[in-house]
Amino acid sequence: MISKKELLFQIVLHVLVLLFFSFDRNTGSIVVHRAIFLLFYSAATVSVTYYLMPKFLYKKKYWQFFLGSALVVAVVITVEEVIMEPLLFPGTKRGDTFPGVYISLLGVLPVMFILSGCKFGWDALKKQAEIDELQSTIQESELQFLRSQINPHFLFNNLNNLYSYALQESPKTPEIILEMSGVLRYMLYESKEQFVPLKKELEQLGNFIRLYKLQIEDRGEVQFDVDKIEGEYRIAPLILIVFIENAFKHSQSGQSSDIEINISVKLKDSMLEFRCKNNYEPGFSLDSVAKGIGLQNVKKRLELLYPKKHALKIEEADNSYNVYLSLELEKV
Repeated sequence: MISKKELLFQIVLHVLVLLFFSFDRNTGSIVVHRAIFLLFYSAATVSVTYYLMPKFLYKKKYWQFFLGSALVVAVVITVEEVIMEPLLFPGTKRGDTFPGVYISLLGVLPVMFILSGCKFGWDALKKQAEIDELQSTIQESELQFLRSQINPHFLFNNLNNLYSYALQESPKTPEIILEMSGVLRYMLYESKEQFVPLKKELEQLGNFIRLYKLQIEDRGEVQFDVDKIEGEYRIAPLILIVFIENAFKHSQSGQSSDIEINISVKLKDSMLEFRCKNNYEPGFSLDSVAKGIGLQNVKKRLELLYPKKHALKIEEADNSYNVYLSLELEKV
């Protein structure tokens, strides 16, 4: 079924071709017999563009398409020379003689090639638009799936810690539950958009860090430095949280004291610079942590959301684990 846009495109195209080939510059008018022939060529081209191309060419049946097109051209030339020429030019040399296949092809093929080529270009653009839409849908579905993994991952890690505090009847248990509910509320309801305000994300990042600091208590120090953010920028939600969660998990899993975690966020023009450094006990393997679902998840999201607009470096040196991430953000 032809769309209204395509119908309009075909009408405009055929009118332009008709005017171009039938207009006589010497007289400044349309040559009637040329216009009649062009209308005939246009009608014949429809059989190529709307039957032969979708039935054979687009299905890679090239020989069938070539033979079908050759047959259409042969029919056009035959009808033109046997019927139309004698009717339009009776008793003349043009009406009574056949100029030859070569001369006839020079009259027919340019018009048919132009009309068929434009139709092919239209179909190619339409197909590319469908592919782009499909890729966008697939990407959005993949992003939704990746983001859906964050909540269970966050819950799994924090419920274990909450359980241990509950067993100890720690007075900090209610405060931890309150902080957890605030972070979860943001994850579930306020971060559904593909991008969120940077200031809002950093605010929640602070809440997240306070939640984990409650669990560290007096076993170490946590520094969180954020430069003053000028202007309004957008960032994909829940990207930075994964690295911070890993930092706390590294330190707490490998040592029970002298924990050091340093987190900084800077914004230069539209380039966000995020650094996260934590120490861990020498001999403690980071393989299970570094290859966890959270880190794999965030790497994939960065590839989808910031193609060629991010740089991620993760280094393990001595007893420290360093993460550097730069993101090119969009200004609101």
